[in-house]
Amino acid sequence: MIPIKPLLAFVAASALVLCAGLFPIVSALAQAPAASAAGAGTLDQAVAALRGISTLTADFTQSDRSGQVVRGKLTLKRPGRIRFEYEKSVNMLIVGDGKSLTMVDYDVSQVQRWPIRNSPLGALLDPNRDVKRFGTLKPTGNPDVVSIEVRDTKHPEYGVITLIFMREPSAPGGLELANWVALDSQNQRTTIRLSNHRYGGAVSDRLFTWRDPRPRVRR
Repeated sequence: MIPIKPLLAFVAASALVLCAGLFPIVSALAQAPAASAAGAGTLDQAVAALRGISTLTADFTQSDRSGQVVRGKLTLKRPGRIRFEYEKSVNMLIVGDGKSLTMVDYDVSQVQRWPIRNSPLGALLDPNRDVKRFGTLKPTGNPDVVSIEVRDTKHPEYGVITLIFMREPSAPGGLELANWVALDSQNQRTTIRLSNHRYGGAVSDRLFTWRDPRPRVRR
């Protein structure tokens, strides 16, 4: 794994925020102690905040355990579409079209794809089905910060993702997704921090397509 391309580590192994709701597994929460009324309410609020996003664009910084940092622009469009466009020094693109998550590495003309159901990004793109089913509220010590850990205990190979929200009245549902931390089954950690959130703008479906760099094979 090339450290500067960290999303792959959890894309291939984690299953937390599943894009299109195509993940037929039993709720991990059903096996855990019932949440308190306050905790359940906060979890509902976080789900409502994610579901309230029709489109989102934001700047992001992405870092790994070694301290390498790259930047770029995130575009999200429900249902099920997401795009990570990296800074010019990182000649790659990650796109989710609602069915699969694709990483395109233009430097080596390589394309890798995964079913979204095997991706940690599901909680962002299908929050109602995944965050509530697999999420647990974690204490933060700060009433303005909400932390939700999402994991499937029956599939530890999918990893863990922790979504961090800040209370923000102008954001959908009053909570704004500030960052998330993904930990894959090989203990590789990737942190994404968002800034300059912009909600509800026009986003073309063409953003969730990609140019195939692989040479065509002539027959």
